[in-house]
Amino acid sequence: MNAQARPPARSRISPDALLDELSSGGPWLLVQDLDGVCMELVHDPRLRRLDPDYVQAARQLEGRFAVLTNGEHEGSRGVNRLVEQALAGTADPAAEGLYLPGLGAGGVQLQSRYGQLTHPGVSQEEVSFLASVPAWLHAALGERLPALLPAAAQEHKAGLIEMTVLDNPLSPSLNLNPLMAAVGDEPGRRRELQALALELMQALLEQAAAAGLEESFFLHLAPNLGRDWSLGGGQERLKPADQGSSGTTDFQLMLRGGLKEVGLLVLINQCIHRRTGTAPLGLDFHGRNAPHDHVGLLDLCRSAIDPALMPRLVGVGDTITSQPAGAGGGWLRGGSDRGFLTLLQELGDAFGTANRVVLVDSSGGEVDRPSLADGRLEGLSDPEDPLRIDTTMPGGPREYIRWFRALAARQSTDALQASTGS
Repeated sequence: MNAQARPPARSRISPDALLDELSSGGPWLLVQDLDGVCMELVHDPRLRRLDPDYVQAARQLEGRFAVLTNGEHEGSRGVNRLVEQALAGTADPAAEGLYLPGLGAGGVQLQSRYGQLTHPGVSQEEVSFLASVPAWLHAALGERLPALLPAAAQEHKAGLIEMTVLDNPLSPSLNLNPLMAAVGDEPGRRRELQALALELMQALLEQAAAAGLEESFFLHLAPNLGRDWSLGGGQERLKPADQGSSGTTDFQLMLRGGLKEVGLLVLINQCIHRRTGTAPLGLDFHGRNAPHDHVGLLDLCRSAIDPALMPRLVGVGDTITSQPAGAGGGWLRGGSDRGFLTLLQELGDAFGTANRVVLVDSSGGEVDRPSLADGRLEGLSDPEDPLRIDTTMPGGPREYIRWFRALAARQSTDALQASTGS
């Protein structure tokens, strides 16, 4: 499909209609982002909460559900801590297989539902470098941040830094949301915070190169305005803060291969292997030995996967962006979920599997995001957007969790009927 061509018209379907589609038979796989989809966005990731009923529903969808997130499973702020908190006193997630299966760190951290973690293709040297990053960021912010904070926030500097530096084992990050809240709705100061974060993360990339790890990492920005291919490697465009909008707030040092598009192929390969005993992309296929460009990933699937084996895919996300490019015309499109949702859609076109793209409204949390309430998707999509949204959930994570639980209940009923022959 020509990425510049206007897509064919396609009617949206309701969440209930999507439930009916998925109950009509045939293999399918639901691939889901986490933050903003099944839990509200918050300034401090340590305050996120998972609904225990959602966790139980995920277990009922074994084999048909996987997460795909730029966050991580493990670590002090990992999603596993949220699962344990949600189930505290009622279930042991490790013994009962209640952790969320799938990929973290963009696609390089693989977890089973029992919490067994692997990160194939990642070297010990890379892990050691990443382990040193949070302390360096703490020290750098301690030195540079005071000049950017209003007087009222100075006494809270240490706490703000603690919330801002995310000590993820494989993707240490800066989350500017607490700092954005501290400086208030002042676009100039917000842009200064963005510039500082970008400077610090670029310094880390230079340190990695000096340590012989020049090809190991890249910088992921969220939300972003797509890639600028005039820069080396097609770096992601920062979304500047403006009046009423924080713009880019997350600056993540990611391992090469930690791309959701690549992670989607890892999950498809696993799904087919579970169902058929055949791994069309190879048993040792992982994010770091895969193509990293969109066309290469699509071509790989076409050449290696038998259309009869390809499951129907449902992709669920919340972070896509689109805004006018300016005087030159066109659109700047980005967002952490756009790449994998677009690839999922194109795989459906290529394999005839009627894949579905679901967009959840994450504007109801503490973080500035465009709303889906009026149905126009302003700031998220545009009239020429090749990414077609099939189903929207303007009720946000609460609506999605209700839908997800209904999906799990239907699958449990279908399985029971099949086992009893009724």
